Amino acid sequence: MPKMKTKSGAKKRFRVRPGGTVKRGQAFKRHILTKKSTTRKRQLRGAVNVHETNMGHMAQMLPFAGL
Repeated sequence: MPKMKTKSGAKKRFRVRPGGTVKRGQAFKRHILTKKSTTRKRQLRGAVNVHETNMGHMAQMLPFAGL
């Protein structure tokens, strides 16, 4: 039986919070910022939780996170 491995891309992008939720960064804030409004860029700041419909995928990608 092969060893279980954590997806290396997922371990760089997600952090599991103590309550069992998963923290992720916002998308669409890396480049081509000149055409985006200031309001839109401000609303993309900070981290948000992964939606509960995606938690099954998170459990597969992060098998040792206890999800």
